[in-house]
Amino acid sequence: MPHISLPEGVPGIRSLVLFRPDTGQPLYELAQILLRGESPLSPAERELIATYVSFLNACVFCSCSHAAAARYLYKDEQQTVDLVLEDYQNAPISDKLKSLLTIAGRVQKDARTVSTDDVALARSFGATDRDIHDTVLIAATFCMFNRYVDGLATIAPAKDDISAYAQMGERMGTIGYVMPKPVSAAV
Repeated sequence: MPHISLPEGVPGIRSLVLFRPDTGQPLYELAQILLRGESPLSPAERELIATYVSFLNACVFCSCSHAAAARYLYKDEQQTVDLVLEDYQNAPISDKLKSLLTIAGRVQKDARTVSTDDVALARSFGATDRDIHDTVLIAATFCMFNRYVDGLATIAPAKDDISAYAQMGERMGTIGYVMPKPVSAAV
């Protein structure tokens, strides 16, 4: 049960955005820029970073919804998402993405632990300043989103509600991050 009065039946951050559209709009705009805007990292890779950080933070809504979006974007290689969450170092992703996930994990735990060696390793695999910047900003932003969603105890479908999350993933994978319609039309 949410800690504040939120629109009934609207899960996760969507309910918070409807509760405070004035703060929700910039949050959605930030998510759109980070996950769908111009970047050397693909939308699937950026969703995977968001998923990984949300998974580390044990935020059910964000980890499941962004995993669904990443699966949608990875298309025929959607199993990559689950393999990364099981053990990203042995998942079928590039060494560059593995090194960026290491950086994202450090940001999630304590951003001050991102080291020169972590950055040098990412650079050795071809990461650019922009790749590193975007990874850190996605990780930091999703730590905030995760804490916002969980700190107000928003509702979320059960982890195993594959259908609900698949619908969210397809929506995020196709239209991105746009303000939800008012409560009467939401859900």
